[in-house]
Amino acid sequence: MSVEINNESGWRVDSRALEEAAKWVFRRLKISPRCELSILFTDPDSIALLHEQYMGLQGPTDVLSFPMDEIRPGKGSQGMLGDIMICPQVASIQAKCTGHRTIEEILLLEIHGILHLLGFDHNSDKLQKQMFALQRYLLFTFLYQYGGIADAGPIRSDVDL
Repeated sequence: MSVEINNESGWRVDSRALEEAAKWVFRRLKISPRCELSILFTDPDSIALLHEQYMGLQGPTDVLSFPMDEIRPGKGSQGMLGDIMICPQVASIQAKCTGHRTIEEILLLEIHGILHLLGFDHNSDKLQKQMFALQRYLLFTFLYQYGGIADAGPIRSDVDL
């Protein structure tokens, strides 16, 4: 199971914990160990451009996912699952609004992105309840079992929140 993490955001993120979380989710959802995933941490301007280009929506967003091969839980399929882009700055704002740490928000967004790559969606009330319940379950059980995760934050002092 290959998880490639690139950080172009100017923020410190716990890459080890994020890689462990992705691999843990893969195992829990019975995704082939031969699958690959790419995660890019980016800045608000870069994610805003892609948000408008692919979703037709203006402004930065927290997470975008771009599926590659059609891989579904429990099917034994292998290949490139896809790419996830996460904006730690947006995640930090959301974390403050919900009262938890930035790294927990980033892990939630990572899991959310993985579920989208696996074909889950939240475009109806029923599907949203199912997807959000699954992502909360995966996040909370991972945090319970893993522990010791460093929080995320700006590397430079000139990053605006």
